[in-house]
Amino acid sequence: MRLASQVLVLQLIIVTATVIIAFGLFAAFNRQRIDAQNHVHALDIARVVASASVVLNNISRYNGAPLTPTPALRAELEASPIQGIASRVERRTQVSFVVVANANGIKLAAPDRDTVGAHVHADITQALAGHEMTFHEATPFGRAIVAAVPVLEPGSTRVLGVVLVGISTKAVDDQFSKNLRVMGSMAGVLLLIGVAGSVVIGRRWRGLTLGLRPTEITELVRTQAAVLQGIGEGVLAADTSWRTTFVNDEACRLLEIANEPGRQVDEIGLTPRVLDVFKAADSTPALATVGERIVVVSARPVAREGRQLGTVLVARDRTDVESLTRQLDAVQMMSTVLRAQRHEFANRLHLLTGLLHGGHVEEGLQYLEELLGSGPLGSALPGIDAIRDTYLQAFLAAKGAAAREAGVTLQIGENTWVPGRLILPVDVTTVLGNLVDNAVDAVRMSDSASNGATKTVEVELLQEGTTLHVTVADSGAGVAPEFVEHLFTEGRTTKPDSGIPGGRGIGLALSRQISRALGGDLWLASPGDAESRLPGAEFIARLPGVMVEEMQWVTQT
Repeated sequence: MRLASQVLVLQLIIVTATVIIAFGLFAAFNRQRIDAQNHVHALDIARVVASASVVLNNISRYNGAPLTPTPALRAELEASPIQGIASRVERRTQVSFVVVANANGIKLAAPDRDTVGAHVHADITQALAGHEMTFHEATPFGRAIVAAVPVLEPGSTRVLGVVLVGISTKAVDDQFSKNLRVMGSMAGVLLLIGVAGSVVIGRRWRGLTLGLRPTEITELVRTQAAVLQGIGEGVLAADTSWRTTFVNDEACRLLEIANEPGRQVDEIGLTPRVLDVFKAADSTPALATVGERIVVVSARPVAREGRQLGTVLVARDRTDVESLTRQLDAVQMMSTVLRAQRHEFANRLHLLTGLLHGGHVEEGLQYLEELLGSGPLGSALPGIDAIRDTYLQAFLAAKGAAAREAGVTLQIGENTWVPGRLILPVDVTTVLGNLVDNAVDAVRMSDSASNGATKTVEVELLQEGTTLHVTVADSGAGVAPEFVEHLFTEGRTTKPDSGIPGGRGIGLALSRQISRALGGDLWLASPGDAESRLPGAEFIARLPGVMVEEMQWVTQT
């Protein structure tokens, strides 16, 4: 049976059971109410008769009546005022009977004149003791609700007799049956309304569940959860009010958030860059840094049958790829400088060959000594000898060669001194490389190119214990004042779009994140100063724990 049919049947059972229970409770309450009303009604009539002056003035005359009355006494009782008032009350109130008895229980007035003078068959002991009472009794007129009220002597508690008033239960049953018919009609109408409502809800439910059975829905949910949890990408979904509806484990790991569906996306801990991509619902992949990871995020709206359902964000881990890319860039740069050096060495060897073939041995020896005195890297960048680490030397030489190809001169600052060895080369070259690349681009795109001014980027490295201080300055146009506060914001850049997947605007944000992860920092020391030797921007980075001190290096080597 389909889920919608099960819901319909269940609702019908609930509605029917509710109507039956309500009908039974209402019937019981109604019967109790009618009985209570008739008990009170009988008592009120009996009290009126018991307090009537005709009864009070005449009842004591017959207290000495014999248990077996004579015909003369019976005739007198039938014509007495007590019988007259009892008959009138009986006719006017439409009760079954009104009986008046003396203190001995002898009937002084009764509806059946043949029973006048006879003894009351009902137990009226409590009434003769001065207490009012009501009870059900099988009488010659049928089963009735009987009220017994004592007739008290005025100004005294002496019981002169008893008044009994009976109301037939047949009238009570007729009234109850009438009420039941009305209640039954109402219950039927309510049941029909409940059935109609259940049918409408069942159809609506069938539309919402696409006619699937409960087992099919359960299996579908399990399958979707397994797929979304096992695809290897982070998935975060939100509804149209931007409340999270689904977060898989990979999204929790990559975006460093908790799996808390139902919360606003602004409150779950997304970085500003990821949050902007999510709310923009832009399907173009964008790079973002989250903690120590680099992720590619993209978002898109989700709609079904023209109705907007929400937005889905997909996150992919690019940390390892970016790390390999940075290392590959360093290798490519070094291969570039080696290729340039190969051409340079070929020219030098041609010169040396010519000297030797010409018999100029002494000149050839002197030329060789000059070559040996200035190594290939030393000739590439003046002042690079102040850096003892070969990795930094090769990296800066490669950057220098790349800068020369762009028409920019890379210089080593005069205060540079790095006697130690790098222990975190990837992190250091990432920060240094981003700063140098940005400086080269800034100089290359500045107005100084058209003015014929010298285009220079100066790098200054200073080791302090295990901490490396990096300063990069350029002769470009500097940083615009309105862009200073957005300089380290992911996705914000002044460079034109290059079509690179993930976009630009990640380098400085990533460099600052790496610096702070090491316990240091990266900041803009000067956005541009026209009076300085290099009027462009100046960046400073402090990278603790990335170097081995000189004495330790000597000991290890």
